[in-house]
Amino acid sequence: MKIDSTAKDLIQQIYGEVPDVLIHGLEQLSDQREPRVDDELWSERDVVLITYADQVQSPKLAPLQAQRQFLLDHGLEQLIRCVHLLPFCPFTSDDGFSVVDYLAVDPEVGTWGDIAELGEDFDLMFDLVLNHASQKHAWFRAYLQGEEGFEDFFIDQDPTTDLSTVVRPRSLPLLTPFESKNGIRNIWTTFSSDQVDLNYANPRVMCLMLETLVEYARRGARIIRLDAIAFLWKEVGTECIHLPQTHAAVKLMRYVLDQVVPGTLVLTETNVPHQENVSYFGNGENEAHMVYQFSLPPLLLDAIHNSDTSVLRDWLSTIRPPSETTTFFNFTASHDGVGVRPLEGIVSHDRVEKLAAIVRAHGGRVSTRRQSDGTDSPYELNITYLEAVADASQVEPQDHSRCFLATQAIMLSLPGIPAVYFHSLVGSPNDLGAVSETGQNRRINRHKYDRQSLEEVIAEPQSLQRRVFEGYRRLLSVRIAQPAFHPNARMEILPLPGDGLLGFIRTAGSGERLAVLANLTDKPRVIPDDFVDSILAYDELALERIWHGEGIPMRPFQVRWLTAN
Repeated sequence: MKIDSTAKDLIQQIYGEVPDVLIHGLEQLSDQREPRVDDELWSERDVVLITYADQVQSPKLAPLQAQRQFLLDHGLEQLIRCVHLLPFCPFTSDDGFSVVDYLAVDPEVGTWGDIAELGEDFDLMFDLVLNHASQKHAWFRAYLQGEEGFEDFFIDQDPTTDLSTVVRPRSLPLLTPFESKNGIRNIWTTFSSDQVDLNYANPRVMCLMLETLVEYARRGARIIRLDAIAFLWKEVGTECIHLPQTHAAVKLMRYVLDQVVPGTLVLTETNVPHQENVSYFGNGENEAHMVYQFSLPPLLLDAIHNSDTSVLRDWLSTIRPPSETTTFFNFTASHDGVGVRPLEGIVSHDRVEKLAAIVRAHGGRVSTRRQSDGTDSPYELNITYLEAVADASQVEPQDHSRCFLATQAIMLSLPGIPAVYFHSLVGSPNDLGAVSETGQNRRINRHKYDRQSLEEVIAEPQSLQRRVFEGYRRLLSVRIAQPAFHPNARMEILPLPGDGLLGFIRTAGSGERLAVLANLTDKPRVIPDDFVDSILAYDELALERIWHGEGIPMRPFQVRWLTAN
């Protein structure tokens, strides 16, 4: 790789100098560019499935093979372009996010060959878990043994230091003591005692992680997710989140990929308030290609449980990526819970507390984080999204599935690339048994399926999971055929009343237009004709023509996609 002035400037922004070890490491990356063959960054056909490598299991097959077979047998390669494999490396905790070896595949799930086979049918997305490693990682063992070259791989912090300004994502101790060859080391552990934070102030650490980043791209990752990137750089006396060195590090990673494996997309994962989140777009050309739309999942829940779409509507009117080469990664559910920090500055404290109470009433859990004053506050709602939209009055599977699929139809309609969690696709209920067994709230939404059991629940006539699975596949089949759902297609918010109605127009660069209308209440509504051009009269979802003149009827929890078909 050529080390030019741009690379040197980014390195200097991080380190204040240009360390020889980092320059040498970058030069070792192959000079042979390996560009991806995609003609464009993204299109309306882009849909991502978020899933664990061992999500589906079958006898005599590695889990990666079993899941690939499930997806192909149900024709999902026609509806989903990319599969996001959550961490598949050997690990010790957090369902993969405590990595023992970044360049290996856990033999319990399969091999690199199995991942390559999956990549023949789908694009791939990998996680780079770069803030921390497992305490069982060879680097940390070498550090504790005092081996040469590993002296500063991790952060040993004097426990008497005032760290009250550090932003905490968990209600757990920030420092964890470990016995080392040279005595007790109090190691920085942002997320858990088994997840020891890497010290990026050591340029050798940065070098090794850049090598891993490039290897993931060469192994087939079209998208690379930078896990917990906001916490990368630590500096005592600051909040240790979103520091300038962290943003410079993302720019360096983007630059390295552009040079060595151009066409690889960088996605930052920063579960924080909206304005902090979108700061990772940089200037629209030099940082992340995509950021998670973290405010969307809780805002949809807030709208549907309050029959009030005004906050969601007003927030959507502000959503614009900074350039044609950036977009949003839209989702409602993932392997984590629904973060509520992204509601800060958008929704009142009382409405956040109402959501927390609803989640508890629906069998979910509420996880907290430690604040600078020592108190704990809600951080994450742990529940499947299907259960999160449930209401006591919705006793029929048909009502429940319609309500849930309405939220998904809105998510699929927004500017950006939609990401569908496996448990949303198949309509999974809360896994309360896993929570009780492990004591981990997030396990409520991480159930692993035996394939035969999964096939049975999605085949049961009139069952909730069957309704969701079939309904979701229908949404995807229509969605990917609409040029107006291209990630870069413009969005115009319609001035509908905020009492449960929502509407917007998507317009593709080629001119195709599509009106998205939603009724997020349990009552029939009528939307006046004058909000929508009369030419947009065919509902692609209901397969019916709308006759303008008497208003547009909307059933409870109905979403219409109107085109000029």
